[in-house]
Amino acid sequence: MKIFRLLLVGFICNLIGFSAFTQEMNEGFQFLEKGKFAEAESFFADVLQQYPNNKTAIICYGRAVGLNGRPEKATNLFSDLLEEYPKDLEVQLNYAESLLWNKNYPEARSYYAQLVKNNPENFAALLGYANTFSNLKEYENALTYVNKALVVSPNNPNAMTSKKYIRLGFAYTKMQLQDYEASIQLLSENLEDFPLDKETLLNQANVYLIMEESEKANEVYLLTATNPKDSITALNGMALAAHIGKNDKRALALTKESLQKAEEFGDSELLKKTKERFVQSLIWNRAFKEAENTIENYLSTYGNENWILSLRATLGMYRSDFKDSIEDYKNILEKDSISFDGNLGSANAYFADGQPEKAYEAVNQTLTIFENQKDATNFLDKLNRTYSPDVEERISYTFDNGDNQAYATQTQINFPISLKFTLLGDYTYRKTENTITNNKASSHNANFGVSYQFHPKAKFTALAGVSSASSFSNDYTAVLGKAFFNIKPYKLQDLEIGYQRDIQNFNADLLDRNIAANHLYLNYNLSTNKKIGWFTQYFYTFQSDSNQRNLLFTSVYYNFLTQPVLKGGINYQYISFKDQVPTVYFSPARFNATEIFVDFLKDENVAKEASMFYGLTAATGFQFIEDDKKQSTYRFQGKLGYKFSNRFLLNFYGTHSNIASATAAGFKFTELGIRLKWYLTKKPVFKMN
Repeated sequence: MKIFRLLLVGFICNLIGFSAFTQEMNEGFQFLEKGKFAEAESFFADVLQQYPNNKTAIICYGRAVGLNGRPEKATNLFSDLLEEYPKDLEVQLNYAESLLWNKNYPEARSYYAQLVKNNPENFAALLGYANTFSNLKEYENALTYVNKALVVSPNNPNAMTSKKYIRLGFAYTKMQLQDYEASIQLLSENLEDFPLDKETLLNQANVYLIMEESEKANEVYLLTATNPKDSITALNGMALAAHIGKNDKRALALTKESLQKAEEFGDSELLKKTKERFVQSLIWNRAFKEAENTIENYLSTYGNENWILSLRATLGMYRSDFKDSIEDYKNILEKDSISFDGNLGSANAYFADGQPEKAYEAVNQTLTIFENQKDATNFLDKLNRTYSPDVEERISYTFDNGDNQAYATQTQINFPISLKFTLLGDYTYRKTENTITNNKASSHNANFGVSYQFHPKAKFTALAGVSSASSFSNDYTAVLGKAFFNIKPYKLQDLEIGYQRDIQNFNADLLDRNIAANHLYLNYNLSTNKKIGWFTQYFYTFQSDSNQRNLLFTSVYYNFLTQPVLKGGINYQYISFKDQVPTVYFSPARFNATEIFVDFLKDENVAKEASMFYGLTAATGFQFIEDDKKQSTYRFQGKLGYKFSNRFLLNFYGTHSNIASATAAGFKFTELGIRLKWYLTKKPVFKMN
């Protein structure tokens, strides 16, 4: 932020002293006072041809030269003058100011320090010292000395203007440090001295937006709407506030209003900014086709300007066209290498496209240019968590109406050792018993493995382990294993295909029988930009007791809301076993179930620090077991958690169901549990290349 230019022209004449000149010199003074520095330079050059040794003419010429874009020449002039008048305060003050024109702030600080020490009541020295500190971003010192200047000259307009910009700079620095309350306090103090100051109000609204205080931001924007032009700017800001406040319909209504006013007003730059906000609002409302057509119209009107490319890139991100977005961000950076949208946008696009190395490069470049910028630091934190080791612990208690109960603990560890490789491990202890038969059993399961991201769109995971079981009549060990591919065959599609081997351990009787199940499975999810989705799961299982099972589950759902998530749909499930062994486990020749469901979710990944997250699923329907009459079913699942920090969270969860596929017809099952997740480090443990 470039602020705090010295505002000393208004009292130049007081320093110089009109009495030293004839009445004809007034024209030159007027040039300086009005900022006509080229005319002033020419005027005083002519004067010096007649009076080459006149100190005041040299000073005025030096000021004109310095303020006309040649500060080094001005400093040399004043330096020469100091040799002739080493004790002259007027010359000293002008030399000090010329150091600021040259942006030689460290030397200016030293020189002003001596000036203020020798002249503690000199207004120009105090104000110059204050502005020097502000240029060095030492805002506390700057405020100290501008206040001292105001004691010498109360309500001096130049000092008050400097104080305003010092506070703005100080507030911006506090905002960068994410000390938002301090930033708001400084801006509020500015508004006490400068009521309804537009610059201060817009800065204040921006801080409220970063704080996600959308209502407060909206109130501030309303204060700025004092004329037609500012009303359009206010509407654009209010639209962004509405989006942050999760009211995208209002955002679109506001941008439609501002667009109409901007087209009537006729300011070309303001119209561009308004068109940009309009398209953003269309994207927020998932009106993708209209947004695409509007962007195409803008391209034909304006060409490949960066703000239009940024809109197209944003649309691509929403539609999962990540490679297209990457190309647009590249084109933006070719034209403007320090573009915030281009740098952070490409970081997000690379990450979404499965290219974390480039995502790291892009976000680090963003933070080099925009130090401590909140969106960039948040993205870097998210990226670091993705590749930081974590441990997850679950403790659960289950019971059913068949008098079975079980206690279990499970520990899972993910330990990334590079951007491609992750070491995996889990341990589960489960103790189960039947309170009627007193049959008891327990098992210890341990698995170790690795995950390898061998392509941006494909990952392979393999785990191997062992199960050690001890039951009322049998002790044994068994081999466990799992291997699967996660693939993104096309945008908005996810496919998992694999093999899994486990031991049936739902209750003590099953665990005692040492039944190993081998599953070949497929999970496929298809999302769309129309809010409709389809999930399908298929398992083919062959067991050590020679039985075989086919399981098909499919779900069609509709996303009503995105934040928090609200979706509903229809599920269908089909199960068949080759052999029916109902006294051992639920194994019908045919089983069909249909249900309608609704999910309401605030995901832990989008929850902020020190906030709650939750989830609730409710479903009801019918099940058909072979030729029996239909039976009604229900299912409830819920969780409630708290995110203590971005590295640690805890939640309670529970489920209750009467769906027969768990073990038998007429079955009712309940599980209650607690889950903790802890990211062990703030950053990945491995070094980036």
